[in-house]
Amino acid sequence: MFAGKILLITGGTGSFGNAVLKRFLNTGIAEIRIFSRDEKKQDDMRKRYNNAKLKFYIGDVRDERSVAGVMRGVDYVFHAAALKQVPSCEFHPMQAVRTNVLGTENVLGAAITAGVKRVVVLSTDKAVYPINAMGISKAMMEKVMVAASRNLEGTGTVICGTRYGNVMASRGSVIPLFVQQVLEGKQITVTDPSMTRFMMTLADAVDLVLYAFEHGNNGDIFVQKAPAATVEVLTRAILELMDKLNHPVAVIGSRHGEKLYESLLTREERACAEDRGDYFRVPPDGRDLNYAKFVEEGEQRITQALHGEEYNSHNTTRLDVEGMKTLLLKLDFMQRIARGERVDPQD
Repeated sequence: MFAGKILLITGGTGSFGNAVLKRFLNTGIAEIRIFSRDEKKQDDMRKRYNNAKLKFYIGDVRDERSVAGVMRGVDYVFHAAALKQVPSCEFHPMQAVRTNVLGTENVLGAAITAGVKRVVVLSTDKAVYPINAMGISKAMMEKVMVAASRNLEGTGTVICGTRYGNVMASRGSVIPLFVQQVLEGKQITVTDPSMTRFMMTLADAVDLVLYAFEHGNNGDIFVQKAPAATVEVLTRAILELMDKLNHPVAVIGSRHGEKLYESLLTREERACAEDRGDYFRVPPDGRDLNYAKFVEEGEQRITQALHGEEYNSHNTTRLDVEGMKTLLLKLDFMQRIARGERVDPQD
């Protein structure tokens, strides 16, 4: 599907962008465009990959002109640019709105104008029942995606989305932090040992986006079924792999905007989701602006959904320490640590 095509990755210098490059650079793809604000990260990537298929564009999804410029000639878009850190979005919510909501509007508008064939928008479990600014902005991003996709029949453009939970060892995530704390002789700082989080590798995240790319219709959101673990289990698994079972662990209390567990599907979404084995497909709400359907007429499906169950990190498959260790060993730097090699987990 990608042979001879041009792929644009917004926010392409991040963990997801690097994972896509490793998957695609040695295929028949014609060109991969990396669009981001950080010239240092772009220069690092240019030197690391040294591949003529890779093209770099400085710009910001907030800037319509730079987005329109990079979109010319593009066949496919993976929209990964976002503000993702919960604390920074809590302190600067309008920055989250400008990047995650208005930036997405710019990307989708430019893609439609340029005749891009397929766009996949990346979202997060924090968009489900959001309680923090990052999750709220991502929930709005999903609404923008669905709204933009409503009138695209016959245009040749398909816009759909993915939603996933914790991507293990992604930039700024907790696994590299815990490993770094152990290596530096510092105590591991745990907010709440009983918190559960979905666990996915970067390879799983790429697989999900590719599944959505291949199977998505306008407005669809795809969710990959994923196991979860408590923070206590994750911490113990890391310490066992590092042979540091007696390393000190401090429980510091939850941060602003943290949940006890994360959800990937609301009750309402799960009631209408299509189960595809390893994935759920959530179709868009197809109602039009006929207000009678909202005010005067009800739906039995909605009543059933209200009595149903969401899909969350408390009720999915729960990993024990051995299962968590097996998943951790899918990470290259954890394999090297288990072999006793010196590594930089933040690299």
